[in-house]
Amino acid sequence: MIDVDLSQLPFTLIDDEGRDHVRRGMDIAYFDRDEIIIEMGQAGESVFLIHKGEVAELDPTLPASSARIGHYTAGDLFGAISILNGKSRYRFQAEQECLCYVMPKALFIKLCRHHPDFENFFKQSLSHKARLMTEKRAEGGVTMAGFMLAKVSECMREPLIMDASTDIASAVRQLNDSHADSLLVKTQGEFGIVTKTDLLNGVVLNNYEHTAPVEDVAHFSLVTVTPHQYLFEALVLMTRHKVTRVVVMEQGALKGVVELTDVLSYFSSRSYVVSLQVEQANSLEALAAASQRTPELVNALMAQGVKLRFAMDLLAALNGRIINKAWSFVIPEQYHSQSCLMVMGSEGRGEQILKTDQDNGLILADDSQWASLAEDMNVLTQTLIQLGYPPCPGNIMVSNPEWVGTVSQWKNNIAKWVSARDGDSLMKLAILLDAHGVAGNPQLLDSVRAELFERCSRDELLLSYFARAALRFSTPLTLFGSLKKPQHGIDIKKGGIFPIVHGVRTMALERRINATSTLDRLDALAEDGRLDRRFADDLGEALALFTELRLKQQLQTAEASTQQRSNRVVVQELSSLERDLLREALHIVKDFKQRLSHRYHLEYS
Repeated sequence: MIDVDLSQLPFTLIDDEGRDHVRRGMDIAYFDRDEIIIEMGQAGESVFLIHKGEVAELDPTLPASSARIGHYTAGDLFGAISILNGKSRYRFQAEQECLCYVMPKALFIKLCRHHPDFENFFKQSLSHKARLMTEKRAEGGVTMAGFMLAKVSECMREPLIMDASTDIASAVRQLNDSHADSLLVKTQGEFGIVTKTDLLNGVVLNNYEHTAPVEDVAHFSLVTVTPHQYLFEALVLMTRHKVTRVVVMEQGALKGVVELTDVLSYFSSRSYVVSLQVEQANSLEALAAASQRTPELVNALMAQGVKLRFAMDLLAALNGRIINKAWSFVIPEQYHSQSCLMVMGSEGRGEQILKTDQDNGLILADDSQWASLAEDMNVLTQTLIQLGYPPCPGNIMVSNPEWVGTVSQWKNNIAKWVSARDGDSLMKLAILLDAHGVAGNPQLLDSVRAELFERCSRDELLLSYFARAALRFSTPLTLFGSLKKPQHGIDIKKGGIFPIVHGVRTMALERRINATSTLDRLDALAEDGRLDRRFADDLGEALALFTELRLKQQLQTAEASTQQRSNRVVVQELSSLERDLLREALHIVKDFKQRLSHRYHLEYS
């Protein structure tokens, strides 16, 4: 029996008996340097698992300088596709002395027949393989696993329903008798919600009589979820909409109510209840204490294999609430309706997990009168620094008058940047395109964004200039299609993240897509027919993979300051599956660049 490590994918997709068959049926083979292991066109007879050495995947039909299209090292598998397809599309050749475990074709076919997941692994897209890696990372987790897997249906309360014409006094009695904090009111087929606080304010502050109908104090703009959604998503919605309960609906029918306290009860440790701490913060000191705990939440989410999109949504919502509360502490209330604080960059796209530099700006109503504006913006910038958001090295902050202006001034800036079309102007258009309102009046940003689309979306020359930045950085693949392996690591932000983010941003600008998240933009582009759905999904998974690998590196050096966080991923430190996924993801980026080049008439090869 061969003593081979089968604890990694795809061997984890077969049972213990199957792995015993693998160990009993495998042999060991030695290959000399430059020896051909599988020839192009040859029928597949074995699957090879490299123990030591390196193997090149070659396309002999290409010139020698570009024939090398793949690279395999210790822990990598090759040869399975040759068996499934009947013959090998490429040549596999030892680049140095190699020692491989060899699985006979008959054993491989038997494993595929008895374990469909094992067979499908070799046929799956990047998105499927990435999900397998995420699920594997989650195995053995305990701290938040139950919470992350829980559905809304497991946590919702029975709805307490009352006719909208019922008087306030009866509503108070029913709430007390039921030991509930809220009830739903129904009128003409529509549901609203009323809380104990609403009833108290109605009587004490608004002078309603006890006999007044409860619908007078009810709210009819409900935040809803379905029973099949994750509790995690319910928490995101509560944080984003600044509510402490959501209503559960299914196909128009009322199913229940989920309270924030119910959701938070699923956490096994209060150290992760950042959302509750943010909501309860009644001072900058308390808000700063809650803000400092977000790295704990990030570590917990990643340790439990939470899908990165969910994690980014939650952290974006939390950061938005933290900044919103800071704004409410610092900025006098009379200015809230005549201004909009916007965050930009990765924060605006909702794609920043660890706190990054401030990228923010302010839009003012044209008729606003704000004598202490400059002083208040400086205070706000310093407050955000105290909360863990360092100043922007490029000075893109509300303390810089260039990033503060009225709606008309912002529109004039857009016209000026579109006309200039130089590097600085295009960068500013890109920054503004990702803007997301976190405090104040969001309609002011809507007006500015509409002007941005009107000026840019039909300007083919501008779009061409705009798209060119996506090709600025080379993809970290060798001329032969394998991963570059510098000892200091590859810059995953320049080589992988930025081309996707900016390329998708360009297409979103052309199609006037309001979403700022890259993943939401990809969904919209697929719905619009501008991207094939499978390719859009693979781009999204590639972005998630790059972000996760970078985050993993940054969490390992969490003690370092924000400015020192690295965007580099050391290929040699990745697992075999991670290397395989990274290589595939970078080829998807290369394909995307070629598509951008064709669409926007750029030169790229």
